[in-house]
Amino acid sequence: MRKYYLLFILSLVIVAKVSAQTRSKNHHRIQVENFPKEQKIDVSIAGKPFTSFCYPDSLEKPFLYPIYAANDAAITRGFPLKPRPNEPTDHPHHIGLWFNYESVNGLDFWNNSYAIETDKKKNYGWIRTHKILQAKSGTEGGITYTANWMDQQKKTLIEETTDLKFYVIQGDRIIERVTKLTASEDIVFNDVKDGMLGLRVAHELELPITETKKYVDANGIITYVKANKDSMVTGNYLTSEGKQGDAAWGTRGNWCMLFGKLLADSVSIVMIDHPQNPGYPTYWHARNYGLFAANPLGQKIFSNGKTVMDFKLPKGQSVIFRYKIIIAAGKNRLSNTRIEKYAQDFSSGK
Repeated sequence: MRKYYLLFILSLVIVAKVSAQTRSKNHHRIQVENFPKEQKIDVSIAGKPFTSFCYPDSLEKPFLYPIYAANDAAITRGFPLKPRPNEPTDHPHHIGLWFNYESVNGLDFWNNSYAIETDKKKNYGWIRTHKILQAKSGTEGGITYTANWMDQQKKTLIEETTDLKFYVIQGDRIIERVTKLTASEDIVFNDVKDGMLGLRVAHELELPITETKKYVDANGIITYVKANKDSMVTGNYLTSEGKQGDAAWGTRGNWCMLFGKLLADSVSIVMIDHPQNPGYPTYWHARNYGLFAANPLGQKIFSNGKTVMDFKLPKGQSVIFRYKIIIAAGKNRLSNTRIEKYAQDFSSGK
């Protein structure tokens, strides 16, 4: 009897181990290759491209681009680096997945791009990658880097350290981003709408737009987004609070999902906020034209003036932002139950 009992206990341990491995981050080999001369780090999963961390001096910020789902579909817009047919060409500063803000001591980091006229560049900030601290392959891939948030005279306002993790759970591709910002002088993140974690998605994942609309940034620059009437557009938003479609914009929630059809699959992209982040739960700056962003520091426009944040970071002090991004491809979109499990695990540090 004791023998069978021990075998039973052993079987439970084996099952628990298998279950833990299924849930854990050690199911697929993540290859991370550093190409310093190209200022790029490639990330692949079982030999298939996932994304690249790009930090060229010629551009105004580092970013992940392109990003692929497991079915080989690019979830990111190609423009302005590699334009694809039928996709929009508005907002040239929307490249891949990035992290910055529209007003830092009055400097605009969010909207800076090649499209800004030379005499106006003084109003914009750059994020220059300073050093790659780690580019690690394994069952969990990792990139750690430092960067400086600078003005046109290359004076540093903020020192950034970011840790990126890449792994797979049950076929879902996952990115975790932890960013520490340390103030080199007294800093104010003025309360504005454009920030902070941003993703510009493929044309197919946009929501239907019935008429051309204009958008005005903090510097008064107007951008027109044209109506998209083609059948390629299949996107929809859903938040943790049940807001769907265009109604997701400007609302709060601990997660938001954008889903639609790419190739033959339903592709889901989920951003999860962390309870320790400032402004939690974040406001979702989720536009129908393909900008999917979490802005925890801009509250005035989203709350119709009821709250104003103007987040302050005194010289020498730091703040940390944590996010999880899930990219899934399959017959159906990710279920709310599964997303909630991801959110609970992220909150508890699993």
